[in-house]
Amino acid sequence: MRCWWFGARLWWVEAHKIRMRRDTGSHSSKPRIQNGNGCERVTRVEHESERKTMKVVYFLVAILALTSSLVSAYDPSPLQDFCVAAKEKDGVFVNGKFCKDPKLVKAEDFFRHVEPGKTDNPVGSNVTQVFVDQLPGLNTLGIALARIDFAPKGLNAPHTHPRGTEILIVLEGTLYVGFVTSNQDGNRLFTKVLNKGDVFVFPIGLIHFQLNVGYGNAVAIAGLSSQNPGAITIANALFKANPPISSEVLTKAFQVDKTIIDYLQKQSWYDNNN
Repeated sequence: MRCWWFGARLWWVEAHKIRMRRDTGSHSSKPRIQNGNGCERVTRVEHESERKTMKVVYFLVAILALTSSLVSAYDPSPLQDFCVAAKEKDGVFVNGKFCKDPKLVKAEDFFRHVEPGKTDNPVGSNVTQVFVDQLPGLNTLGIALARIDFAPKGLNAPHTHPRGTEILIVLEGTLYVGFVTSNQDGNRLFTKVLNKGDVFVFPIGLIHFQLNVGYGNAVAIAGLSSQNPGAITIANALFKANPPISSEVLTKAFQVDKTIIDYLQKQSWYDNNN
């Protein structure tokens, strides 16, 4: 919004200058030619110069407006050094969380210890989130992370982060990772086998997964471009919705018999996020 206001102000100032020159008749500092043809030539040149000036101003306004809209597409930039999330209802409401009184902020508000996650579960993996709910100091900063632990053959099932891009680095083990593009891009699958030290990016909102294809445990750290990127596990969302999604909807969507949908909806879909 600040960029747009600046561009509009710039346009108004330039337009005002041109109107003033026209009103006073001082289009140019050069002596005006007195005969009719010469005067027409000078006026035509000056008007052409004014049109070029206005085109430049319009171009700058368009660029500034575009920049402003792109910036506001993700978590907004903070307006202060920090805004530690607070549970108190009498705080200042900013970006989804109340802000703690800056005078009461302490080092512990920016600190959290993360232990290895337990992987003895149906999917063989555990995602330990460090989002704004777990680390209040992240509020308004637009970043978060997660530690992902895998048992042998453990899977972080296909899921999406609706509000954040993910960048993942493997600390231990070997992972088979991938993501699927949108319908408009033909649902293309991009996959890669990652080893210790390898990095991979999952674009915002796209379905992605990680599978431990090594013989031992695996550990990865994921950075995310939002303080609260969210997580939607696809199978859980479809078959564990509360209340359940109509079996007619799912039967037609997956083009299978109703008995298969009924079976899937009766399963205990495990959520490995904590």
